[in-house]
Amino acid sequence: MVNGRLWVAYCILRIGIFVLAASVGARAQVSPGPLSRAHQQLEGVTRCAGCHDFGAGSRRFKCLECHTEIQGRVQAHTGFHGRAYKSSSGQTDCARCHMEHNGATFALVRVDRPGFDHLAQTGFPLEGKHRELACQSCHNGKRLPPAARAEIKLKDADKSFLGLQRECAFCHQDQHRGQLGQQCADCHTKEAWKPAQGFNHERTHFPLTGQHQSVACQKCHAGRSGEPAMQFTGLVTNGCRSCHTDPHRGAFREAGLTESCDRCHNTSGWKNSRPALRFDHSVTKFPLTGKHAERACADCHKGSDFHRPIAHDQCQDCHTSPHGSQFTARAAGSDCESCHSVAGFKPARFDRDAHRQSAFPLEGKHAAVECAKCHVPAGRDTVYRTGKLVCSACHEDRHAGQFEARYGNQCQFCHTVDGFQPSTFTLERHAKTGFPLTGHHASTACADCHKLIAQDAPARQYQFASETCNACHVDPHRTKLACETCHGTSRWKDVRPFDHVSTGFRLIGEHEKAKCIDCHAEPGAASAKPVFSRTANQCFACHAKNDPHGGQFVQPDRVEDCSSCHTPQHWSPDRFAHDRTRFPLDVAHRNVTCAKCHKAAKQVDGKAISAYRGTSMECVRCH
Repeated sequence: MVNGRLWVAYCILRIGIFVLAASVGARAQVSPGPLSRAHQQLEGVTRCAGCHDFGAGSRRFKCLECHTEIQGRVQAHTGFHGRAYKSSSGQTDCARCHMEHNGATFALVRVDRPGFDHLAQTGFPLEGKHRELACQSCHNGKRLPPAARAEIKLKDADKSFLGLQRECAFCHQDQHRGQLGQQCADCHTKEAWKPAQGFNHERTHFPLTGQHQSVACQKCHAGRSGEPAMQFTGLVTNGCRSCHTDPHRGAFREAGLTESCDRCHNTSGWKNSRPALRFDHSVTKFPLTGKHAERACADCHKGSDFHRPIAHDQCQDCHTSPHGSQFTARAAGSDCESCHSVAGFKPARFDRDAHRQSAFPLEGKHAAVECAKCHVPAGRDTVYRTGKLVCSACHEDRHAGQFEARYGNQCQFCHTVDGFQPSTFTLERHAKTGFPLTGHHASTACADCHKLIAQDAPARQYQFASETCNACHVDPHRTKLACETCHGTSRWKDVRPFDHVSTGFRLIGEHEKAKCIDCHAEPGAASAKPVFSRTANQCFACHAKNDPHGGQFVQPDRVEDCSSCHTPQHWSPDRFAHDRTRFPLDVAHRNVTCAKCHKAAKQVDGKAISAYRGTSMECVRCH
């Protein structure tokens, strides 16, 4: 651009010299330089006025007077010149781009093609595939219409950028042969010819639905005979028969029905279609309801023969019973409607309420059990008439047959359908058995007595060979007496009155005041656990630790009985017969107290003990 301005200044300078020469009267005119080849017909000093206006007193050109093709575009503000030309007096703006008097080979038209902004400078954006084209692909003589070619000054039209039209048809062949007008952009884009993204079949009188959407265009828009272009106008769409043949061979026409296919079919598919909403099957002898309404016509009308009678009075006319002959003996026969409906085979209409009318009403926990738990196997071989009406038919005997002989496995005597536990066997019923529950037994948990027969088995023991206390309790006394002799069921420590005479050791005197544990303590045991079996009945067996005689009457071969001198009533030896000793007491000695003669004492365990055995019988010892 700077070089261009310098050149303009140079030209103006040379033109000024020419004008100056003319003003001083010089008749000879001086040219600034030779013209380009395009303007050679104007060469010579006598022809300068063809381009220059010298009478206005200022610099002026006549470019647009000759180049009318440019003048028209400048005035209309179209194309490159309509945007690039800046209005000025004397058309001097032309010299800004086109410089003359530089010789025959100088190029009057120069374009910076790499930096040329086609949208800003021409108003035509290069988008899509147009961006990939070379300039000559569009700007060449072959693309010019005759009217535009006539106004171009250049002999070689391929070098001109003028006259090119913006409409697609001027560059591209109309594939539709004029059927759809010249507005190609309504359907196509500059990115690619196919697919025609701008075309919406919904805006036509034949919207595409169902399987029509996947049909190739040429299937319906085939070209006329001998023409390669597809036909888009003048197509006949007089119903389905315009493209499809009648597979029913006029069956509905003979029945007086309209031949409009959409009464029974839709565009979703021929075989997968359902009776259309316009077709009312209720006018036939078999209205379609429930699942029947979803079936394809061909499922029943084989071969699309709609005149052939179809048996439909009972379900088994079309359906095979999955239950075999289980229900043929019912009052309602084998008709499926007793349990099922046309809404679906499952769930069955035979619900839990209906089951209550059967021989086995579903109550309690049975009401929550899934059908498949009792009616097996799953599938088409399911058995519904099982004949299982007693508990043992489904449930394992958890008592291992203990009640079979008594109740015949009639579980309802103790259990209900609400649950296996708790049992209905109450204390009142237990009282009628051979072992009434009294005292603490009445509050004892059943499992404490009725224990598991085996650790790996759920059965508990309810039948006992013995009902005595020893059957459950360990005898702490190791005696053969029955526990109930002394104890009751209310409390172990509440001992019943016991007649000790029955043991052969009558409790009299001080013995009556003694506690049982004082005599019946286990020898050597730290705890006060009474032992009644094999208890000694000799005094020394209980009183040996506190022998007041210091063992005087204990001999290796025998133990003298304390009752020889003492009684249970009191300790004083008022019944000792001294005559049985080696020193019988005569009349004078009888009145002497024991201590007068038995004065000797011995120390035993730190205690002074009166000596009886070994007392001297000599008179001199006392007298």
